Amino acid sequence: MTLTAGVVAVQGDVEEHVAAIERAADERGLEANVYEISESGLAPDCDLLALPGGESTTISRLLHSEGIAPEIRDHVAAGKPLFATCAGLIVASSDAGDDRVDELGLVDVTVQRNAFGRQKDSFEAPLSVDGLADPFPAVFIRAPVIDEVGDAAVLATWDGRPVAIRDGPVVATSFHPELTLDSRVHGLALFENDDATLPALECDRPDR
Repeated sequence: MTLTAGVVAVQGDVEEHVAAIERAADERGLEANVYEISESGLAPDCDLLALPGGESTTISRLLHSEGIAPEIRDHVAAGKPLFATCAGLIVASSDAGDDRVDELGLVDVTVQRNAFGRQKDSFEAPLSVDGLADPFPAVFIRAPVIDEVGDAAVLATWDGRPVAIRDGPVVATSFHPELTLDSRVHGLALFENDDATLPALECDRPDR
């Protein structure tokens, strides 16, 4: 079966997310037509969406000015999966701790921008993620900290702090899974999200 996927392409690691979604679909015997979304009118046709990292204030501004923000909210309200990473997590949060960010309010968390350090403090860590059998090679770059978690499930922590959460059909991470060739987190968020609604997937899931 063929799914329609969208990667919000106003800023960030767009091509890397496209490739990760295609790999995750292929691993499940599925075909995903993945589109880059930089204007309104495309997101409503998508079965699943990814909101990449980048600069959260810029992403927030462009989502609203281009009319994409309400379409993302409608997508989630319909129960369809959304995967938000790093700055995408900040924008999707209920409280970004920064008046310059107009949050989407899709994830019941409070975040702190760049709390894991600046660019020079980037690091990779083997991360235990709920739903994955083996550690995931998580890449942290100017990563936000999740300070408070409301009505959301914590999927992974690092140094005692949540770095991956699930809130209904939304999965969000502080790290950048698209910067590895390991597509397991994309698969978990977009294809194996029990809280999300997708067309019936007639495929055998691989061992995780």
